[in-house]
Amino acid sequence: MSATYVRVTTEDQQKHRSLSTILEILKNSQLPHRFATALPPFFKNWVKRKLHVHDAPIEKVHFHEVGAVDAIVDIVGACIGFNALGIERFACSPLNVGGGTAKMAHGVLPVPAPATARLLQGAPTFSNGVQRELVTPTGAAIVATLCDFSGPQPPMTVSAIGYGAGTADLEGQAKRRADYDWRGAQQSAPDLDEEISVIEANLDDMNRKS
Repeated sequence: MSATYVRVTTEDQQKHRSLSTILEILKNSQLPHRFATALPPFFKNWVKRKLHVHDAPIEKVHFHEVGAVDAIVDIVGACIGFNALGIERFACSPLNVGGGTAKMAHGVLPVPAPATARLLQGAPTFSNGVQRELVTPTGAAIVATLCDFSGPQPPMTVSAIGYGAGTADLEGQAKRRADYDWRGAQQSAPDLDEEISVIEANLDDMNRKS
């Protein structure tokens, strides 16, 4: 499958930023106003979930891996793309979170990481046994902020399919697999529980005209 792969490179190696620092970066950026005002909820939602994990005041909570510039670019770039495509509603299928452990700023943690698990609270998840982190904190923040988890795909007329290239070789999966997303117009769901009434009558001693 041919797909598009984007690599973000930066000279900024700082990986620890507070919420106020990230919001200041967005405020001082050259992004259009609608993006600068729409993006803070992603990070505020994130820090809200992290508060439950760290049990610390908000000014003491720092973004670690996600504080890196490439992670900020992930969220900003995704939102710019959503706006360009004119997406009005997001629906997400159950998320395969993977398993095992991952090395992070706080050491080796189980997968999904605690903050990721908090972000996905209330979302349908599963694991197919792959011992890798399959849902990153960045991805979890996006789907937790934007998506409806409605189970099966909602009725829609598909108008476009987008492919994104992956780089991980996962055991039992296609190498360099590409994930794809559908875009289309929402349709009304068929009423499968329609109630039908049948009226029957027997007529007796009725004169019949020839």
